Amino acid sequence: MKSKHIILVVIALLLSVGFLFAQEAAEAVAETAAPASSQGGLFQLYNDSGNFAHLILINFLIGLALAVVRYIQLYVREKIDAEKFFLKLKNFVKNDQIEEATKISEQFKGTTMGFIFWSGLAVFKDIRKSGKKGEEARIAVQNAFDEAVLQKVHKLDGGLFWFDTLAQISTYLGLLGTIFGLIAAFSALEGLTGAAQNAALTNGIRLAIGTTAFGLIGAIPLTLIKGGLFTRAQNLISDIDEYSVKLVNHINNQIKD
Repeated sequence: MKSKHIILVVIALLLSVGFLFAQEAAEAVAETAAPASSQGGLFQLYNDSGNFAHLILINFLIGLALAVVRYIQLYVREKIDAEKFFLKLKNFVKNDQIEEATKISEQFKGTTMGFIFWSGLAVFKDIRKSGKKGEEARIAVQNAFDEAVLQKVHKLDGGLFWFDTLAQISTYLGLLGTIFGLIAAFSALEGLTGAAQNAALTNGIRLAIGTTAFGLIGAIPLTLIKGGLFTRAQNLISDIDEYSVKLVNHINNQIKD
């Protein structure tokens, strides 16, 4: 997923550069612009922000697409009742039904916890067949769990930093639009007179204020989305840490010295 995230962000940056180079100075100055309508709301902010609104919107849509992908990963694919899953496996291990415990955990290999438990139980099953006992067997089981954790757990919260990056880009684009708007306003005072000056001055101020507001409107939801996904990932990691240790302890109790 990391490579996909990088590609999406690169596309956004390339589009941003293209729009910025395509923006004409006449648009910033808005010499011939008609007075903006009195219509308010988000749509008016979008219109007032000029090309910067397109960049901020593209940036936000990329973040929204990433949010959908991460939501499916963290809430749909990782949907599992950790406590019930652990208690079921615990009873099988306690009753020395390792084969059954391994088969049940294999059914949940698509989840991070299921994969970790399956990896550990599969190694434990092989250890019993090989006749290993004591500390050697316990170390092998622990290593199996640790390896599975290192292989999978980092993917739960990996890549969430992109939401911070996209939120910052949205804010920075808003600030950049503010600068262009102020330049347009000052240019109107220098080069125009009468009604044309008033219209250009008004549009420059609208651009300055609109892009700032629209940039924040794009950044705030991305920050909130990141917070929700990060909380979900941390809860999953906490459950994995807790119940992995408990299952390892129960397995160790079944290993004879």
